[in-house]
Amino acid sequence: MKLYLTPGSCTTGIHILLEELDLVFEAHLINLMAGDQHQNDYLAINPKASIPTLVRSDGTVLTEFQAIAYWLARSYPKAKLLPGDADGDAKAIELMDYAVGTLHGQGFARIFTTEKFTPNPADHDAVKAQGLDIVNNGFAILNELLPAEGYALGTFSIADAALFYVEFWADKTGVTLPEKCLKHYRLMLSRPVVKRVLMEEGYRVD
Repeated sequence: MKLYLTPGSCTTGIHILLEELDLVFEAHLINLMAGDQHQNDYLAINPKASIPTLVRSDGTVLTEFQAIAYWLARSYPKAKLLPGDADGDAKAIELMDYAVGTLHGQGFARIFTTEKFTPNPADHDAVKAQGLDIVNNGFAILNELLPAEGYALGTFSIADAALFYVEFWADKTGVTLPEKCLKHYRLMLSRPVVKRVLMEEGYRVD
């Protein structure tokens, strides 16, 4: 398999899942700032010009965080990356989709890629402020959904990988995490695989 990734991005969550499953894969770096995602060779693999992209062993391609995470969980059920019952699986997908779709797609996207939301530089500060409001409100909602201790659904799941990368962004951008989100983030940082992935991606782990 091949994972097309950008260190410290949403792909970190998929990187964690692949390492948790102890799968052999090739890591291909995509420099978003340099525009690698718009190069013809990458567009031939993923015409969306997005990350993450997973090329599976049979050569077929999966894109979108949620799709890749779900496929990994279903393809390697012994790892129990999903609870295994309809209600538990739905809750995992609900949390994952909120992290990816709202905190990332609506909140952090306005902070990191402000120009995509307005053609007018004079509006950039307002767009970033709106993004920060979405992020803070999103974490407040997640804080109510998370348990007081432990992983999002009791044991480590694909939801935790999604929550971790937006919590990581909060940490790196000075966003204050509410109590239960902060506990979850620290719990994730204590996992050996998470520490290894962050070091592989060039981050210092204390």
